[in-house]
Amino acid sequence: MSTKRWTYEDVPRQGGRVAIVTGANTGIGFEAARALAKKGARVILGCRSREKGEAAVARIETEKPEEKPELALLDLADLKSVHRFADEVLGGSERLDLLINNAGVMACPESRTAQGFERQFGVNHLGHFALTALLMPLVSRTPESRVVTVSSQAHRAGSIVFDDLDFSRRGYNPMGAYGQSKLANLLFTFELQRRLEASGADTIAVAAHPGWTATDLQRHAWYARWLNPLFAMSTEKGALPTLRAATAPDANGGDYYGPGGFYEMWGYPERVGSSDAAQSLEDAARLWTVSEELTGARFDDLAAGSA
Repeated sequence: MSTKRWTYEDVPRQGGRVAIVTGANTGIGFEAARALAKKGARVILGCRSREKGEAAVARIETEKPEEKPELALLDLADLKSVHRFADEVLGGSERLDLLINNAGVMACPESRTAQGFERQFGVNHLGHFALTALLMPLVSRTPESRVVTVSSQAHRAGSIVFDDLDFSRRGYNPMGAYGQSKLANLLFTFELQRRLEASGADTIAVAAHPGWTATDLQRHAWYARWLNPLFAMSTEKGALPTLRAATAPDANGGDYYGPGGFYEMWGYPERVGSSDAAQSLEDAARLWTVSEELTGARFDDLAAGSA
């Protein structure tokens, strides 16, 4: 663990850069968007709610950023919305330096996306998989660009059950579905990095997790109401792993950042490890194929990265 604490002051200047942050109206997504805007980036907030998104933009504008933040509506539970959002970005931007796949749902009651996927897997993984695929032509032609995907320590308890991704046979388990989706986030990140390397791209794929941070994501978790006031980090501090993954000059493709303290629950961001399941080349390649089939989104310009 490094002796130096990586903080907001370590975020380099972002002038001339374009960043997308999904789920940026609240929590660590908002804090990441605000920090990037304050450092000079043009930030596009991808939000499901127009009202909440406009409120987030207005809050960032009070800090008088150099570039006016922008709102684009994005509902990751509907692939049609993902396509509309991507078309809007592709039509209005000549570059995309940072794609931060932050939005998510956690331990929600059983429900389905517009296309019929289990909601947590559909939003947290499939929606971001499709979004990344659609925006990859813009990302890949932007020098030194990055795709950052936010996972969770819950990935360690997750498993990818390929013949029951929607929990229709084993019975729905809210935290089991969340763990599966967060494991999928890491498998996707590591496989994306392998394919970027195999294709000779200078884009890198990086992941992060916020540790124990108090956010609206936990509204369905009973323990959060009781324990967050005592133990959880602020959203400002919880966003630091995401910001380090997105901006640190020494970040490498395939890095995973999280709090460096006790059990990665608290502290300043450091490179952290992941579960053996997250390192499975076989599962990563299979998940990639299944995700392309389910979403219809493909990374046509990227060579296969796994055996």
